Amino acid sequence: MSKILKINGLEKTYSSGNKQLTVLQNITFDVEKGQTFSIVGPSGSGKTTLLGLCAGLDQPNAGTVELCGQDLSALNEDQRAQLRNKEVGFIFQNFQLLPTLTALENVSVPLELQGDKDATIKSKTLLEKVGLGNRFHHYPSQLSGGEQQRVALARAFANAPSILFADEPTGNLDEDTGEKVIQLLFDLNKEAGTTLVIISHDLDLANRTQQILRLKGGQIVANECTEKVL
Repeated sequence: MSKILKINGLEKTYSSGNKQLTVLQNITFDVEKGQTFSIVGPSGSGKTTLLGLCAGLDQPNAGTVELCGQDLSALNEDQRAQLRNKEVGFIFQNFQLLPTLTALENVSVPLELQGDKDATIKSKTLLEKVGLGNRFHHYPSQLSGGEQQRVALARAFANAPSILFADEPTGNLDEDTGEKVIQLLFDLNKEAGTTLVIISHDLDLANRTQQILRLKGGQIVANECTEKVL
């Protein structure tokens, strides 16, 4: 299998007053194309910072990130944005839907930005897959948390990303709703053949992925294969 994400010697520090705060140190790992991969650790272990670096939303102080065959350090900000638009999907804990757009419009936006003439048809199909065929014209404020996250799921898969980053995707949902959203995430991911990287503190969720990277204090403490076949 080919590697869709290659991380080598990654370090990230921030200035805090007169001190340097090291958030990540000597992070090295690979993610195979089509793999389900989770990054787990306690609060403050550097999980979300690592996601930002993997997706090119931030830049490391040392080390390299290769995403979809591209060395992110060789790209400028616009080029990194273009790579994300083409290859990367995101799901966030707080949904990040546009409040002035309907469910259908939220899902259509990434496709319309790419000039896809079938944006509306594809968006309706995705919303139907996540069980929201009767919610096309509802605004986020008219939807429950679980419904909003299902809209976010549909949007994340809209541009057929090569890799999808999910940051605490059930963090704002109750247990039952979260379980339904996760099952949809895995089902959609399997159907699309997307590489899935989940950031979570939920070990039950992590154990459903094929590989688990454990962080503590900004360092890797374990990198385990679960031998899941999905």
